[in-house]
Formats: sequence, structure tokens, C-alpha cells
Amino acid sequence: MTQDRSDPPAHDITTEIDSLRTALTRNKGKRIRRLLKTMHPAKIASLLETLTPEQRIAAWHQIDPSVELKVLSHLPIRLRVQLRRAMDADAKVALGELNQPISEDTAAAADYDEPETQLSLVFDALQNGKLKRIARLFRELHPARIAGLLESLPAAERATAWSMVDNERTGKVLRHLHEEVRQRLAAEMDLEDLVDAARRLEPDDLVDLIQDLPDTTGRQILQAMNMRERARLESMLSYPKDSAGGLMNMDQIAVRANIKVGTLLRYLRLLDELPPNTDKFFVVDRKNQYQGILRARRVLTARPEAAVEDLMETDFEPVLAEQSSEEVARRFEQQDLISLPVVDAENQLLGRITVDDVVDVIREQAEQSMMRMAGLDEETDMFAPVLASSRRRAVWLGINLLTAFLAAWVIGLFEGTLQQVVSLAVLMPIVASMGGIAGSQTLTLVIRGLATGQLESRNTRILLLKEAGVGLLNGLLWALVVAALAIVWFGNWAIGAIIATAILVNLLCAAFAGVAIPLLMRRLHIDPALAGSVVLTTVTDVVGFFTFLGLATLVLL
Repeated sequence: MTQDRSDPPAHDITTEIDSLRTALTRNKGKRIRRLLKTMHPAKIASLLETLTPEQRIAAWHQIDPSVELKVLSHLPIRLRVQLRRAMDADAKVALGELNQPISEDTAAAADYDEPETQLSLVFDALQNGKLKRIARLFRELHPARIAGLLESLPAAERATAWSMVDNERTGKVLRHLHEEVRQRLAAEMDLEDLVDAARRLEPDDLVDLIQDLPDTTGRQILQAMNMRERARLESMLSYPKDSAGGLMNMDQIAVRANIKVGTLLRYLRLLDELPPNTDKFFVVDRKNQYQGILRARRVLTARPEAAVEDLMETDFEPVLAEQSSEEVARRFEQQDLISLPVVDAENQLLGRITVDDVVDVIREQAEQSMMRMAGLDEETDMFAPVLASSRRRAVWLGINLLTAFLAAWVIGLFEGTLQQVVSLAVLMPIVASMGGIAGSQTLTLVIRGLATGQLESRNTRILLLKEAGVGLLNGLLWALVVAALAIVWFGNWAIGAIIATAILVNLLCAAFAGVAIPLLMRRLHIDPALAGSVVLTTVTDVVGFFTFLGLATLVLL
């Protein structure tokens, strides 16, 4: 009897148990859950019997709580007892109550536990292999809180905990993760799971996710979308991530100026729900040219026969798609906006930006500024690999070493003076420290002014004079204080006068440097938050040491 050519050879057939064992070996929790979800409880029971004890426990932790009792009913008594011991006592009691996940709004408002307690629960569950406990905890938390817990875990534990996030919430958790962590967790997901998670995201959040992924993965996600979704996403992806076009969503409601309010209300009732943060509608003509806005509150209070053109505001300025995200965030902050229309160079309405996206921009900018002050602008994952973190930090440590050698060279010029007057070495750190602190205060003020747009070329001179005045007053005050202490300490009036003069000069220099350095760096297209503090420290150290030791050489020797 000949074999039908359409039948594959027996050794090429991959069974469900083979797929399950492969997923267990590779620790692919989401794939295991997806396989088990499609099986009948009796089939799951038969598969569990074929696994090793370790594999059986691992697979059991991935079974949906709603079918646990049904699976147990099909197992022999010996295996049933073994798996019941693996279950948490509270899980057995509350098994029937865990099938309905809490809504995100309820979870966000619930006073569950302190963050430290939640993190310790996750660590304890990971240590004891109680993965179901993690799954239960994650079901009761907002996606943003889950993201925070994942970022607090080392890489290996993070991957295990990530596998316990429900597939329905994976996309929303990804949205709240830092870029570096998001890339790593997304890279560990199967393409099918990643596409499924992407479909559950809003278009603007999906665009952010695709931009953070490798090009190949991003293209695969786009190809998995239908033609309409793909065209929409490609249009949004054509704009830089840090631009208004990169922030916008295309869920706006556009209306014509010649319709009645009653017509608009009937149209709105046909919708399942309004897009989030809909506080205004955008008025366009037949060619989709932006004409103005119609506030939602006006629609609710106007008479049905009133025309849109009588209620619309024509002086509300849209934002160009090419405008930077910093300028957009500044406008939201200054005008307390909830949404803002986005247009192209031809005034065609493209979409809208909502306040939730701008809040993310402001938060990211604040975090980046803080990290850049320490030269860690690329290190968003505090549990990043050792080699990667070392490589990033080594650059700025090397730059700092060069500046330290420069200060050391200045000190070396006065080696003879220090050998003859040892007390100068004791007072040197005071001069450098006072200048560094005063300069950092001015530097921070100027960087903030540049970031918020409060500092421009017209008012730079005023700020410079103001900071010079502050430096002069503080310099005189603390010069007298330090001089008096030095005289009491060493009994030498000359040393007191020298250190007083050095502190005064260094504080004035620090004020000028604190203003000039960030302005110069911005003109050279260098981020002052990233390199300003290194340059400032070098300037105040060199000026302080040179002034202090130079005066000592002239006066004391």
C-alpha cells in the first residue's frame, strides 16, 4: 500500500505536547498560555501527565484560573494532590472570584498596597516559584504600575514576571515602559503575541512602539495590519518621533461650518463613545482645510437649530506637524489645553494631540534632563547589562579625568608655594567648592530658562547682570566669613585676605560661567544639561586654584 504524498512523514509532525515542551524549555510563558487556552480541560490534563514534575508545575502556573478545577477533575488523585500543594491556599479559596479582572479605572483608584509591598510580593513569588500569585497581582494593578514593577526587577526576573502579564494587557503595559526596557521585552515576545498586543493600542501609542522596535520587527507589525490601518500608521510614522506629527492621533472629529448643532448631536449619538479627551471638535471645509474649533461645551448648551459657524472659534491656532514636541508641550502648559489640532504646511487637518501624550513628553524630558546631568542620558534601565552600562559611563568618566588633570596641572604650577605654606592645601577645597556650588545654581537656572523658553537673546544680558550681582553679594558675605575663620584657625591675616579675594573672584567667575556656558553650548548644538556641569566644574576649579595659589605666591613668598 503506497503512502499518500500529501501526508507528512511521521517524524515531521509537531504535536501539541511537542510545542508545549518547546515553550517550557524556552520559558515562553505567553506561548504556553496561548496553547493551553485553546485546549479542552481533559486534553490539558492528559498533557500534564506526560510532562516531568518540573515541567508540570511550570505549565500549571500558566493555566487560566477559570479552568483549574476542571483540569484537576480529569487528573489522577496522585497528580491532583501534587498540583494542589503547588497552589496557594488563598488561590484555592478565591479561585472562583479571580475570573473577572478589575477594570483599569478601578485599579488605578484602588488603594491596594504600598509600592514596596507590591515589589516584595513579586520578589517573594519569583523566589518561591509562585507565578500565579504574580498573575493575580498584575490583574489588580493599572498597566502603568505593572510597568513600574517590571522596571524594578533585574533582567532575568523581569522576563519571568513579564510572561505572567495577561495578553490582553500586554500592549498597554508596553506603552508605559521606558524605551530601553520596552525594546528588550518586545524582542523576547513571539511575533504573533506582539502583533496581537499592538492591535490593542491606540494608533499614536502603536506608532511610538513601532519606532522603538528594530526596523524588521516594525515592518512585520505593519504587514500584519489590514490595508487601512497600515496606511494610517505609515502616514503617522512619516513624521519624526519628537515632532507634533509624531505625537498626533487621527481620532479627531471634524465637522463642517454649515451644519446645525442638532445634526452634529445626532451624529455623535451614532458613535459608541467619543475619542478620549474630546473637549473640542475641529471645523473644516470640503477640502479638509482647517477653519477653527467648536468647543464641546458650546454644543451641549446651544440650541439644536444653531449653526456651527455661529459658535466656532476661528482664531484658535493649530500646530504644524513639523513643530517640535518641546514647543507643543510648552503651549499645552501655557494655555492649559486638553487637545490641539495638527495641520500640514497647506493647512490640511491631519489629526490632533491630546494632553495624555504631552504629559508623557514632559515626564520624559524631565527624566532625560536629570539623567543627562550625570551623563546617563541613554541609561533608562537601571538593571541594564554591566558591559552596556560601563561603556556608556566610561565616556564621561574619561572626559572628567581630562578636566581633573587640567586642574591638577594648575596646582602643579604652584608646587613650591604649597611646600612652603602647607596651610594653603587645607583651604584649597573651600575655594573650589564655593565656586562649584554657586556656578551650579546659576547653570541650573539658565538651563531651565532655555528649556521653558523664558530665556532669549533679548533678556540674556539682564540675567547676566542679575547673576553677577548675586555673585558679588554672596562673594562678599562668604569671603568675610571664610577669612575670619582662616585667621582664627591659622593666626595669619594674609592667608585670610588671600582666601577672601579668591572666593570673591571665583563666585563672580562662576556666575558668568553659569550663564555663558549653556548659551555657548546651545549655539554649538550641544545639550547643556549633558555637558554643562563638567565644563563649569573645570572653569571654577581652574580659576579658583589659580587665583588662590597665585595670590599666595605673590603675597606670602
